[in-house]
Amino acid sequence: MQHTIFIGRRKTSVARAYLISGNGAITINHSPLNVYFSLETLQHQVKFPLAVTESEGKFDVIINVQGGGVTGQVEAARLAISRALVAQDETLRTKLRSFGLLTRDPRMVERKKYGRPGARKRYQFSKR
Repeated sequence: MQHTIFIGRRKTSVARAYLISGNGAITINHSPLNVYFSLETLQHQVKFPLAVTESEGKFDVIINVQGGGVTGQVEAARLAISRALVAQDETLRTKLRSFGLLTRDPRMVERKKYGRPGARKRYQFSKR
């Protein structure tokens, strides 16, 4: 179980989580959680799957995150932790599913098209 990698994605962010039995330390990119994500709300979002399943002090979580912005990285990490918890104990699936923690958010940035300034925006039209 220790060497299994669980992947979470959101937009262009990718998080790889390792779950090890321990005392509840969360490390992201070799930094403690409160250093990497300084805002309390972001820290709460990362810890949310552990809080829902009442397993906050049971596991050490090591997360490698890359790409995207802060919110994308937080949500990718949250999905990776949720998937790791389900692999640890299959009975947690229904509880995590009810909070929407096992759903991969498919929304991505739409690509820019040629002949336009953006993905959907058009240059101003003029008859003459």
